[in-house]
Amino acid sequence: MAKYLLLKHYRGAPAAVNDVPMDQWTPEEISAHVQYMNDFAARLEKTGEFVDGQALAPEGAWVRYDGEGRPPVTDGPFAETKDLIAGWMVIDVDSYERAVELAGELSAAPGAGGKPIHEWLEVRPFLTATPTITECH
Repeated sequence: MAKYLLLKHYRGAPAAVNDVPMDQWTPEEISAHVQYMNDFAARLEKTGEFVDGQALAPEGAWVRYDGEGRPPVTDGPFAETKDLIAGWMVIDVDSYERAVELAGELSAAPGAGGKPIHEWLEVRPFLTATPTITECH
């Protein structure tokens, strides 16, 4: 089994087919979307393929270590992640093909008008070994 991150984006990915921003959805449309995600995760729990998943709040800030005895430095928030990353799901599946199959199904979550979003999801495998210097370039 291999773990994959299914990453949902607010922006930055190619436009979805049903490309209406969530802040323009009705409460019922949001509820239907969340229910689809919960049902999807519950089904994967039964097959042993679900590891974890979370939606992310829009708030956030960058934090950096600034030296011994000094408080961390914060700056931002920056648009790079808080405006882009909507949430994620970690799955543990037998193959990359299965990860792609599940990402395709997840991309069909309903959106505005109850129609599937057909959003683009980023599929990334977890690093399973420390990369060598030649792999990093």
